[in-house]
Amino acid sequence: MKQYQFQLKFQVRDYECDMQGHVNNSVYLNYLEHCRHEFIKELGLDFSELVRRGISLVIIRAEVDYKYSLCSGDRFMVGVILERVSPLRYRFIQDIYLLPEQKLVLRARVVGTGVSAKGRPQLPEEISVALGKAT
Repeated sequence: MKQYQFQLKFQVRDYECDMQGHVNNSVYLNYLEHCRHEFIKELGLDFSELVRRGISLVIIRAEVDYKYSLCSGDRFMVGVILERVSPLRYRFIQDIYLLPEQKLVLRARVVGTGVSAKGRPQLPEEISVALGKAT
């Protein structure tokens, strides 16, 4: 496994599985999002406060490679590495591993930015500083 800037452990719940007994593809995106949000909170950013001020952190691209299916009760870990792509964009490199085997389940590359209340790209200084702490 890689050296991650942030990791979060989960356990698959029954209702997250499809008729074949595997985690539904869309649920993996929820796992990735929850991990990103927890990581951002750890960096000192508050999503709801940013939204109240008219700044939204949004995803503009997500690329996901599914390698192995999780099933109900499986324990797993989501790891995150944050990279700065440009002055307005950042990329989360995220992997999911089945535990304790550390078997790769999923690889994702998620690109985000900030958007003002007027819908224009904007990354206020406080966000740049917080994200800079991690990179």
